[in-house]
Amino acid sequence: MEAFLKFLIKNKALNYPLFRSYLLFRLTLILALNMQMAIISYMVYRLTKDELSLGMIGLAEVIPAIGFSLFSGHLVDSREKRNLLLGCTIGYLLLTVFFIVLSLPTLQAGTGLDTIKWLIYAGVFVGGVLRSFLSPSAFSLFGLIIPRRLYANATTWSSTAWQLGAVFGPLLGGTMIAITDFKMSLIGVLFIEIIALLAILRIPRQAILKKEKEPILKSLGEGLQFVFKTQIVLAALALDMFAVLFGGAVALLPVFADDILKVGEVGYGWLRAAPGIGSILTLLLLSVIPLRSKPGIKLLLCISGFGITTILFGISQWFLLSFFLLLLGGMFDAVSVVIRGTILQLYTPDAMRGRVAAVNTMFISSSNELGAFESGVAAKLMGTVTSVVFGGAMTLVVAAISYRKAPALRQLDFNKAITPAG
Repeated sequence: MEAFLKFLIKNKALNYPLFRSYLLFRLTLILALNMQMAIISYMVYRLTKDELSLGMIGLAEVIPAIGFSLFSGHLVDSREKRNLLLGCTIGYLLLTVFFIVLSLPTLQAGTGLDTIKWLIYAGVFVGGVLRSFLSPSAFSLFGLIIPRRLYANATTWSSTAWQLGAVFGPLLGGTMIAITDFKMSLIGVLFIEIIALLAILRIPRQAILKKEKEPILKSLGEGLQFVFKTQIVLAALALDMFAVLFGGAVALLPVFADDILKVGEVGYGWLRAAPGIGSILTLLLLSVIPLRSKPGIKLLLCISGFGITTILFGISQWFLLSFFLLLLGGMFDAVSVVIRGTILQLYTPDAMRGRVAAVNTMFISSSNELGAFESGVAAKLMGTVTSVVFGGAMTLVVAAISYRKAPALRQLDFNKAITPAG
């Protein structure tokens, strides 16, 4: 009991009911979306047996995520955040129904596999549009339901919820494919999204901080100007963007599971889950032992560690070793997520959260899908193993350049950023 009380004292963010509802929403929606992406990726690869088709999934999502992000940031800053998240969740529910229909064998036989593939890409594109609104809305709502002094602790738990979804989504998706089929797996996604819908309905509408109307181009320009003038924010975003862009091997996991490691659907699910398992272990540790000293240096070291594990994963021929390397890479990535998230929350003015989060979507979230496209193209040109090793090496180069070019990152001190930004 005493240990539990000490845990609550160190994690005061969990005492806020609205934040707990936010965590449930984040956990279930991310669980559903990761599960769905794992299922869709495997279904497309089974239909095509082409690495480039996996890259095309990433490209289909990254185009709208980038193209709509600046507009979505302007909209989020001027609209109520809870209702925006509610609309995104309903959109995801309808999209899952669309994927369920595409997974029907009778439809695939009657329509043709090539048409089904392009319809899946179209669905992924719509998901990218939804995500361009989801990320800044969630980021903005976070800042409204938790006190500023608890941002670091709350960011750790928010990241933990995200990583739990990232872990169990692919694992559950791979397992359900193995024991049922694509259709039943996607129906499971639908039920989890309904739980997310109920969770966001438990949060009341929040105040709109940016009430004055202004031209959209001026509003968008202010968001970009803030990011590019604030070195610590720009450095954190750029570092993570390029690391994810070059170091992401996850997009090629269907190839590793089927053709290199030969572990099938369940093994694929475990490989997809491994980075998230490592992240959860680290995030739980950070909830007890928070990051205090030299977070910028720790960020650079962890990005380097992520690059090294990516290189080793690319050349591994053993499933257990590959799983461990992905897990270790997830541990390094978790530190990066917490530090970057805390930087954004502490240094972003309240009335500009939507626009800055939209730029974050362009830099970070979209780099996952752009990285998937890069991985697919590189695998097609260089071969799967060579492309992963190349990506890991480029991640090390990015970390070295960031160390030299961003002194504000090296000197980062969270204790000096507690007073409100702007």
